[in-house]
Amino acid sequence: MVTSEQKDLVKATVPVLRENGVALTDYFYKRMLKNNPQLKETFNMGHQRSGAQAKALAGAVLAYAENIDDPSVLAPVVELICHKHVSLNIQAPDYDIVGENLLHSISEVLNISMEDKLIAAWASAYQQLADLFIATEKSLYAQQEKTPGSWLGWRDFVVARKEKENSEITSFYLVPKDGKALPTYKPGQYITVRVMVPALGIKQPRQYSLSDSPGGKYLRISVKREDSRAENQDPGYVSSTLHNVIAEGDTLEVSAPTGNFFLVNPDRDNVLISAGIGLTPMIAMLNQLITDNAQPDNGALSQEVKTLPSGAIAESKKQISFIHAARSPQVHAMRREIQQLAEHHSNLHLYVAYESVSEGDVCGKDYQALGRLDLSDVPAHLLPKQADYYLCGPVPFMQHQHAALLALGIPQENIHSEAFGTGGVSL
Repeated sequence: MVTSEQKDLVKATVPVLRENGVALTDYFYKRMLKNNPQLKETFNMGHQRSGAQAKALAGAVLAYAENIDDPSVLAPVVELICHKHVSLNIQAPDYDIVGENLLHSISEVLNISMEDKLIAAWASAYQQLADLFIATEKSLYAQQEKTPGSWLGWRDFVVARKEKENSEITSFYLVPKDGKALPTYKPGQYITVRVMVPALGIKQPRQYSLSDSPGGKYLRISVKREDSRAENQDPGYVSSTLHNVIAEGDTLEVSAPTGNFFLVNPDRDNVLISAGIGLTPMIAMLNQLITDNAQPDNGALSQEVKTLPSGAIAESKKQISFIHAARSPQVHAMRREIQQLAEHHSNLHLYVAYESVSEGDVCGKDYQALGRLDLSDVPAHLLPKQADYYLCGPVPFMQHQHAALLALGIPQENIHSEAFGTGGVSL
């Protein structure tokens, strides 16, 4: 238990965390990884390189200190992080390593003795948080154990097909090496893929949304190659390896599907709003909605795009609005796949906004808006008030569209979102 005195001591560090939190967490990561190099295969070294993980953890530590009187307000964030931890196969003993290094980092950065009351206060506070994480993750692991076809830890998958979607995005069709069944996951969830990165000489994990609905003989991820387009931006370790090194027939380590961003109710109208590579979980949701959990048997992973004629299943009368923003048609992944689905299913309505187009692109046919996506320009019938709304994309995009939906009168409880990137930093 954290005593009242200890809570007061933790809360007293809030100004220090606001001012020096990133310096503290950066020091913590460097200390921990130096003392425990095996954890480099668990933590995202790309985010270590950029400083993004230290910044995210600093925010998490600050939020915990600010809310230590009632940590329950952080429950949604805790759930998000716990799903990430399970996808990385983090276990209870790992928290002892993190705790030891965090406490020593506080002592060394703030230049106070390990016997100081503040260290004891943070030790109790950290243990309280760790116990919450461990209990939540234990429950998630138990769910995986009882899910048919699921697994714990890492499972070997073979790249059965590698398909280039455009100049930036490639899809990987993964089949289990052991030939056993796959679980029925929730559309919108993700897996973690772990590969050997030649540039680092170690394995690295990355989370990727599953870009197809469940029920097939494979798991599909669609990966954007992160190039160094901006100054001082390095190429992505894992995305570059997957695009440039991994070939069909190669083996990857994969964790079981997880995540708390998924299709909630297929029996309602649904609006899927995405930007860039954020469309990958939306494709999984879309295919689930379209096929009503029925998929054709494509045992050999046919090169044909998976589309079902409208007579193949009972056509749903529920509306689906698929709203997407991209820089241009050239980097709009799975464009034809989505268009073919719309051609066969009258309840699917598309709205695409491009920042730039080519001379041959026709407004009203190939796209609906030129420039950044503005929901106030979207026809009202595509944004029904009582639909479920799903958002995925860069954080600024998400924030803007979330505010726009609220302004349009969409109830907060109907808006579901997931930002891809550093979100859900591992503690």
